[in-house]
Amino acid sequence: MKWSFFCFITISVLLIMWIDWPKIKGKPAGGKAAFISLLILVWVLSMLDLPNTPGPTTFYEFIFKPLRGLVEK
Repeated sequence: MKWSFFCFITISVLLIMWIDWPKIKGKPAGGKAAFISLLILVWVLSMLDLPNTPGPTTFYEFIFKPLRGLVEK
């Protein structure tokens, strides 16, 4: 993880909250929940190293590789 990128995203998320929260304060709870959940999602995804994260294919290979001997001759 690049700490400078993570710090930049954290500061950006806090700045967005600080600027937009007064506008959202009077909105329904669903709008507030969507706003907060999207910001948290972006913040969590910024912590991951997505280009080097294994995808679903790796997961399927991990599960079904031991069963390969039963299917192939």
